[in-house]
Amino acid sequence: MFPISKTILAAAVACCALTVAAQTTRIRGTIESAEHNTLAVKLSDGTESKLVLAPNASILGVVKASMADIKEGTFIGSAAMPQPDGSQRALEVHIFPEEMRGTGEGHRPYAPVPQGTMTNGSTAGSPVQGIEGSTITIKYKEGEKKIVVKPDTPIVRYVIGSAADLKPGAHFTVLGATKKPDGTYEASRISVGRDGVVPQ
Repeated sequence: MFPISKTILAAAVACCALTVAAQTTRIRGTIESAEHNTLAVKLSDGTESKLVLAPNASILGVVKASMADIKEGTFIGSAAMPQPDGSQRALEVHIFPEEMRGTGEGHRPYAPVPQGTMTNGSTAGSPVQGIEGSTITIKYKEGEKKIVVKPDTPIVRYVIGSAADLKPGAHFTVLGATKKPDGTYEASRISVGRDGVVPQ
């Protein structure tokens, strides 16, 4: 139903680091049911709606990962909050597949979280264990940032998804949904958690 390729995956992952167009909105929630390209969803605020996916919509699977999956040179992204010492406290860490290296590289504001930031780049050295958690140095073309990852910080990995991921109970996030006059939404890409993972 939804053709997937590495090129489409690149477009899907890129939306995690780039600013979403003004006419679109970010929605999150759970899938209630799926029929062809129309999903009945319950949004995070408790309201029920419909989400219509484009015929060629890209589906990004989000799976649980851990600090053990982050090695020197791993290309990652981290939504974070700036700290007084200049470091960034990770809200979530995303591990990109190797073919997506370079996607959204850099450091920028992260609109969904007030005062939040998004940093995408390659890890320099191995994570360093500390009292507050592990510290990761992310290097990008313009510089580097130190990201503090606490033990309870979600760490996930992106994989190529399929229509099989669109099942009842799965958590989803769409960063660029278009709201229609009738209250339904349309989107060309969706991130869906596997095995209970909640995409950010």
